[in-house]
Amino acid sequence: MHRNLSVVSKPTFEFQRSAMGKPGRIPGLTFFKGVTYAFRITHDEDEWVYDEEPHTKRRQEILSKYPQIKTLMGPDPRVALYITAEVIFQVFMATLISVYQPNWFVWLVLTYAVSGTVNHSLGCAIHEVGHNLAFGHKYGTANRVLSLFCNLPMAVPLAISYKKYHQAHHRWLGHEDADADMPLRIEAKLFSHPICRFVWLCLHPLLYAFRPFIKQPRPITVWELVNFLVQIVFDLVVLRFLGFQALAYLGVGTLLGLGPHPMTGHFISEHYLFADQQATHSYYGWWNPLIYNLGYHVEHHDFPYIPFTRLPLLTKIAPEYYAHLPYHSSLCKSIYLLPFWVTDLYACAATIHHRVLTWRRPRLQPGRSNGFTRQYIIQVFVMRESALSCLNT
Repeated sequence: MHRNLSVVSKPTFEFQRSAMGKPGRIPGLTFFKGVTYAFRITHDEDEWVYDEEPHTKRRQEILSKYPQIKTLMGPDPRVALYITAEVIFQVFMATLISVYQPNWFVWLVLTYAVSGTVNHSLGCAIHEVGHNLAFGHKYGTANRVLSLFCNLPMAVPLAISYKKYHQAHHRWLGHEDADADMPLRIEAKLFSHPICRFVWLCLHPLLYAFRPFIKQPRPITVWELVNFLVQIVFDLVVLRFLGFQALAYLGVGTLLGLGPHPMTGHFISEHYLFADQQATHSYYGWWNPLIYNLGYHVEHHDFPYIPFTRLPLLTKIAPEYYAHLPYHSSLCKSIYLLPFWVTDLYACAATIHHRVLTWRRPRLQPGRSNGFTRQYIIQVFVMRESALSCLNT
């Protein structure tokens, strides 16, 4: 049995106790012997599910049934070749922009369609390298250098900072304070109207870049300074030898590619709530090669150390764990659904929040409404082996 809590205008609490003699393996959180609870807190604004981190549990089940999946894990250096090809292509296009000096309309089309697409693809490559999937964990410096090289055509230093904050996204998926991919509540409040949500989409690269520094700022590392200096030098070289139009082709391409661009749909399709209570969704479509199979997002969160070239094999080996899950087939449609379909939840924070914390028993803590209808903040504390394994992935 599960315990459900509904908190709307007045808090109501209902307790149901399991009659099990031993702690079971059913979804839920075991606080003491024989009693298993699962918490669901429904607000007017969004939905919260307090449960085990779903990917850790599924990973353990899949590995116990298909131990050969471990052979899929490990780096794939071929990603360095794809990155090199994209970087050379972008430098070549910037050179053409410098030589032919197209009018503003042609420049804008090329910047949006070509630079936006390639730079977004390079951003997904930075994600791949950020998991040390190019050269492996033993060669961290080589992975960082490759990410700096991958970052060059994007004109904005982001590779090292992204790696630093992306680790928390996997460890604390859906945690309001720790998951940098989860929008701030102020974003949800400001961009609630469908038109405002389109503005949010246009501002997405800026919000996505500065959100981690607001949620959980961390000290600047030496590698981040190196990233900044290398990027500034590259930008100055492009400005000096190719001109401002070429540099703008690269920089504006990054803003457009991570903003109002079809490929941005994968950000929305991955962790936003649509018709179900699933924390993560996959996208299966023809954009996947350009986004380094980041569409296989459920699979990626289950096994972060499987490179993009082998993620489809995971789905083929264990289809019963993925075939029945809801998924997206169109990134453009996921962008359309955000403002016009998600109407009863916070548009920018309509995610399922999974918290796996490290205390022993639950407690209730009074909280302020802060303009929302929530009257109580429910904090669930639990010590489970799955929580520890989640932190170590």
